[in-house]
Amino acid sequence: MQFPEVLETERLTLRRPRASDAGPISLYAGDKRVAEMLESVPHPYPPGAAEAFIATCLKPDAVEHVWVMDALKIDGPEFVGVIGVRRTDGVPRIGYWVGPPFWNTGYASEAAKAVIAAAKVAGVEAVEARIVAGNEASGHVLTNAGFKETGMGEFYGVAAGKMLEHRLFTLVFDTVAA
Repeated sequence: MQFPEVLETERLTLRRPRASDAGPISLYAGDKRVAEMLESVPHPYPPGAAEAFIATCLKPDAVEHVWVMDALKIDGPEFVGVIGVRRTDGVPRIGYWVGPPFWNTGYASEAAKAVIAAAKVAGVEAVEARIVAGNEASGHVLTNAGFKETGMGEFYGVAAGKMLEHRLFTLVFDTVAA
């Protein structure tokens, strides 16, 4: 799975994380409302965690290709959120989060559509996503991007400190030649 370093959308530049993103990552991932909707983000968000996350993302052998949602091209904020595709033993999984000031702006949907298009070009046959049950905004992002809900399950939410019910979504690309 090979993805471009940069993806462009109408309002966003999806780019690789950089050191200057550590502050906004700490601020927004440290927000309990964000952390509790994610699987592996702790709350409180520890000092140095953002820098470690960025370093992990930039490793050549990283298991996840991560982009930062950057809205500078429309005179917006340099950091809106994060989106990535994780390599798994099975179907690759997309994951994303947006800082609370940018909720309900359409940025996550715009970024998801760009990453899905890149996955298709990269030869991926299907993509999965899972969201905490009750996170209707993320469910809307996924269905808006063409995903279908395919099941339920549980995962351990680090910030919540307990097992959380999740909804599984899948997008299978049409492989029939036109």
